[in-house]
Amino acid sequence: MSEQRLLPDVIFKTRVRDESLGGDNPFRWQDVTTDDIFMNKRIVFFALPGAFTPTCTNDHLPGYEKHYEEFKELRIDDVVCLSVNDAFVMYQWGKSLGIQKIFLLPDGNAEFTRKMGMLVDKSNLGFGMRSWRYSMFVQNKNIEKMFIEPEYTDNCPTDPFDISGAETMLEYLRSI
Repeated sequence: MSEQRLLPDVIFKTRVRDESLGGDNPFRWQDVTTDDIFMNKRIVFFALPGAFTPTCTNDHLPGYEKHYEEFKELRIDDVVCLSVNDAFVMYQWGKSLGIQKIFLLPDGNAEFTRKMGMLVDKSNLGFGMRSWRYSMFVQNKNIEKMFIEPEYTDNCPTDPFDISGAETMLEYLRSI
């Protein structure tokens, strides 16, 4: 996959807190576009196979949360985690882990993941179609650098997690 590629334009279906709604569940739907997230910004982005899954929950997401302030010191505007899960699952996952800083982005229809060429079949695990694990540094919607885990394939028997973590991204950003 070549670097300096423009991100695909999609609309993400998100839920945002809106106290004006009142009640126990004051959330409303809000469409968020690729431009809303990435335009005129420096973004660290990582995608993973699924909320509540072992590697994603124990290592991948917590690693980025732990190093969030270091990313900010490197002039990163936001750190975004994407999974092919719906907004409700992403919210509950973040809540269960106490995630406060990382923006959890649902790609429930896998549209962004498909257009990125990162959609893989994980039916061997009962997951269906999911994102391959990767990370990228994006400036103004342009992919500057990607770290794609090896063994990219449908029904991969392993779950590689070697180069898409926070430490690799920090090392790269410090070098540029």
